[in-house]
Amino acid sequence: MKRALTIFAILLASLALSAQVFAAPLKIGVFIPGIREGSPTYDGLAKGAERFAAENPGSSVKVFEAGFNQAEWEEKLISLTAEGKYDFILTSNPSMPDLVNKVSVLFPKQKFICLDGQFAGNPNMYTVLYNQIEQGFITGYLAGLVSTSSMPGANNAKKAGMLIGQHYPVMDKLIIPGFEKGLKAVDPSFQLDVRVLGNWYDATKALELTKSMYDSGSDVVLPIAGSASQGSVKAAQDSGKYLVFFDADEYSRAPKNIVGCTALNQERLAYTVLRDAAAGTLPFGKADVVGIKEGYVEFLDRSPVYLALLPAAIRSKMDMKIQEIKSGKLTFPIPQL
Repeated sequence: MKRALTIFAILLASLALSAQVFAAPLKIGVFIPGIREGSPTYDGLAKGAERFAAENPGSSVKVFEAGFNQAEWEEKLISLTAEGKYDFILTSNPSMPDLVNKVSVLFPKQKFICLDGQFAGNPNMYTVLYNQIEQGFITGYLAGLVSTSSMPGANNAKKAGMLIGQHYPVMDKLIIPGFEKGLKAVDPSFQLDVRVLGNWYDATKALELTKSMYDSGSDVVLPIAGSASQGSVKAAQDSGKYLVFFDADEYSRAPKNIVGCTALNQERLAYTVLRDAAAGTLPFGKADVVGIKEGYVEFLDRSPVYLALLPAAIRSKMDMKIQEIKSGKLTFPIPQL
């Protein structure tokens, strides 16, 4: 009996210690390499941190927006880290892990968490990359189904478009190839027209480039161009053509033109990694990958807009393809970035 009580006391102490680790007030720095407004990815990053802080009394969050000039990001990250105030610095961008790895040499006690990026081996950094080949594939598959359908605005050209803010490894090695694989899964003869905006904010130029793609035969376009995507929305509305979107629920922006959205559950991922970091279970030094199977990449097929706009035959094919990915029948390994 005495031995049982002792074991019970040890278990209680262990539970209390775990609770104390999780509940300890934390100071979290959120480094946004851009601006929060108009960016679902960065807004989700900040919201996840804010949710964690709200649920853990005494914890606090400072959101730092570094702006669009990438040449300034390193200096600004150094400045934020040098404050020495944060238990964890949370950021998100495919280019940030390399930058963090460089900066962490100057601050060997600082812990960094990078979402939407990949880097293994730094004991003070944890990264988790979204499987954006999957995201691109399922979005491209929908674009192909719409393009080859009898929906108003679709044509027989078997051509789709992408408007991107700029080239970078994740875009070139994951997103574009994934989108093209999705198109060709519908019909191998599909062609992909990729246009580069050169920034993430010029909506006027985005309108011109998107209209040019429509005029050249594309009937569905995927814009990945930050706040400039508003120009693509206007072009779709003016042309009676279609858009598919990445990263967030964008249906309400143009309910007659946006046929699908494949979102990243950035807010939930940010909250989860901070919870695990606070509990001492986040594997710093490791690089993880999450996708549709884990629930962090999600095709938003329950939207009333999607259900009303897309024919049942297309929705059924989308359901089957998503289930193939979830079951592991269809896989998309991540190449070295």
